[in-house]
Amino acid sequence: MPAPRRRATVAALAAVAALTLAACGDDGSPQATGTTTTTTPAATTATTVAATSTSGRPTTTADPTPVIEVRVAGGKVQGGVRRERVDSGETVVLRVIADVADHVHLHGYDLMADVGPGKPGQIRFNADIPGVFEVELEDRRQKLLDLEVR
Repeated sequence: MPAPRRRATVAALAAVAALTLAACGDDGSPQATGTTTTTTPAATTATTVAATSTSGRPTTTADPTPVIEVRVAGGKVQGGVRRERVDSGETVVLRVIADVADHVHLHGYDLMADVGPGKPGQIRFNADIPGVFEVELEDRRQKLLDLEVR
């Protein structure tokens, strides 16, 4: 076969192959193109929904990380002091909403966050130390909840 005709045949086969692949679509799997694709998830922000789960934790729509929320109003823990259980190795967010300025302290992990009117205190951590730990408003020495890591 002469060279110009061979080039035309190769070009035609390449065009047919390209159209065939385009018609099939890409399902995003590495096998579809023979390449490996790596994606990095975008940062998400937890959006609290008004409903809470049976554990008393607010549900979130954008972030699957459990959020344990405590509200303090008029010097009292709303709903009373309770015990929350989480699994060891789980990433957890403690969120405290209070009408007083103080520091939220997670004992045992020695983590703190400022809290005040209009400024929720939030601690995000990996629950990797098993045991029962007190969460309190530090300056007032007011117990908010017990956190059990199992």
